[in-house]
Amino acid sequence: MTPPLNELYAFACVARHRSFRAAAQALGVSASALSHSLRQLEARLQVRLLHRTTRSVTATEAGEALLARLGPALGQIGDALEAVNDYRAQPQGLLRLNVPRTAAYLLLLPLLPGFLQRYPGIQLDIVCDDTLVDIVAAGFDAGMRFGETLAADMVAVPVGPPMRFAVIASPGYLAQHGTPQHPAELARHAGIRHRFGNGPLYAWELAKDGEALTVQPQGQLTLGEQPLMVGAAAAGLGIALVFEGYAAAALADGRVTRMLADWCPAMPGLYLYYPSGRHLPQAMRLWIDYLKAALDAANL
Repeated sequence: MTPPLNELYAFACVARHRSFRAAAQALGVSASALSHSLRQLEARLQVRLLHRTTRSVTATEAGEALLARLGPALGQIGDALEAVNDYRAQPQGLLRLNVPRTAAYLLLLPLLPGFLQRYPGIQLDIVCDDTLVDIVAAGFDAGMRFGETLAADMVAVPVGPPMRFAVIASPGYLAQHGTPQHPAELARHAGIRHRFGNGPLYAWELAKDGEALTVQPQGQLTLGEQPLMVGAAAAGLGIALVFEGYAAAALADGRVTRMLADWCPAMPGLYLYYPSGRHLPQAMRLWIDYLKAALDAANL
């Protein structure tokens, strides 16, 4: 007897995530319901598909063999069902995106109201993550990253202009401690450090006329969000390096001053990327077209 499709899909999701909790979140069900589906599937097949411990979930040899054949088949079924969506009068579907915080705050947030109003049948599930994620294994339809970090097997669509960093501090701080004229002088200042979500501190990368310097800021304050770094710099707590979009309002009203601008060259802009060789969901096509049209209208 062939197992129900939902049980096979549930198994593939758990095996890829190696976690009932993560798979349950991706599928929008409870972990207990997912565990029940897997027990039913194993009972139907009369073979153990998963090794379960309190800390991990891994596929058995039989499970690995099933997943290897099942994955492409489920992908084809998903593509076939998505193709039917093209015939709907009102576009529908769920689009799961994994994006860095910079993309969410500076690019996507201003565009969301217009898109959601135009397509009320489309749901967006946006996860902010500054680490590199396997979007296929994690159950995302697409991701957004800067150009230099894209995998070769992905289709990449440019959706943003080149971006620049800005070195900023408050006028009061600079009046008291002096304004650096060269990156080497930053070592004598209180740097507001940025820690990524997965742990490492960001080293400031500055370049001018072919000369590149890496500065590891020294200071009492380390923050994980660039808007907070702008606020700390405006409060006179030190010098920060942030994307210039975060600092635009504070620069405009004079709360911070920019320096070393010629040491902050433009870097590749953001790309939306998704796996190659698969049917592009209607919601994805509409999202890409909307992003491009909005950016063209803004001359970005």
